[in-house]
Amino acid sequence: MQYPSESISIQPPKLLDQVRGKIRLKHYSIRTEQAYTDWIKRFILHFGKRYPRDMGAAEVEQFLTHLAVNGRVAASTQNQAKCALLFLYKEVLAIELPWLDNVEQAKTPKRLPVVLNRDEIQAILSRLTGTHWLVASLLYGTGMRIMECLRLRVQDVDIKRNEILIRDGKGFKDRVTMLPMSLVVSLQTHLVKVRELHENDLAQNFGAVYMPYALERKYPNAAKEWIWQYVFPAAKLSTDPRTKIVRRHHIQEQAIQRAVKQAARDADLTKAATPHTFRHSFATHLLEGGYDIRTVQELLGHSDVSTTMIYTHVLNKGGKGVLSPLDQLR
Repeated sequence: MQYPSESISIQPPKLLDQVRGKIRLKHYSIRTEQAYTDWIKRFILHFGKRYPRDMGAAEVEQFLTHLAVNGRVAASTQNQAKCALLFLYKEVLAIELPWLDNVEQAKTPKRLPVVLNRDEIQAILSRLTGTHWLVASLLYGTGMRIMECLRLRVQDVDIKRNEILIRDGKGFKDRVTMLPMSLVVSLQTHLVKVRELHENDLAQNFGAVYMPYALERKYPNAAKEWIWQYVFPAAKLSTDPRTKIVRRHHIQEQAIQRAVKQAARDADLTKAATPHTFRHSFATHLLEGGYDIRTVQELLGHSDVSTTMIYTHVLNKGGKGVLSPLDQLR
């Protein structure tokens, strides 16, 4: 006798759903998820919708070479595509690809970072207001990356110790940086307004924030606690693209980017200033002030001091600190 359940075939999840599941299992960010799935789609379409299991290292090499030669993509873009495809084969399809020696590498330009002097920093900050000013001031005053700043939770800011704990920075590493004393009062005033917003959300049966990893299941009520709220919450509630839950996320980085760009334009600066420029300026100005490069490395969260060494090449000492012979004529 055949039972009805025996005739029902369970369809395996689609490939991209498998990719998303593996990415979420490894706690990668939603940006990584979106980037990886996009590159995998482009790879499959490039070969006429062939299934990746029927392809291998040769096709991956051909696709990456196509990006460099025909697409003329930046080296970082090609490397992202490479990481996405290696993730697909190794983590999802469980296929080890040999080292891709035949890939035509996009040339990586060796550019020095843009650094603003103190007058230029002040010119930008003076043209920002409210939350935009506070975020930009923190970026310059602490050396944080923009997403590290926007993802700060209330419990990560220790005003009494003048410290900020940066969780899950680049490479999933935590680190501690200073909280500028000149921002303490402004930050306290800002947090009072944020708490009022949170209490208003709670009164309307909202107030739960996104919790990392499995903390939401382990501590069901923690998502509504004050200490877990974002320091820089968005003005409006939004729908989580993964869980479809309506809640308040942190403000978007595009808002800060646009504000800084406009402020630099209004200040008539001749340098291309972005929020990340504040991080470069933070490091350079610390080295100018005589701080040890290892200290700067720790504050920036660099794994290797050689990454921090680039800022020694942009110190405000002219070309390698050499006095021009023209100036010696006088």
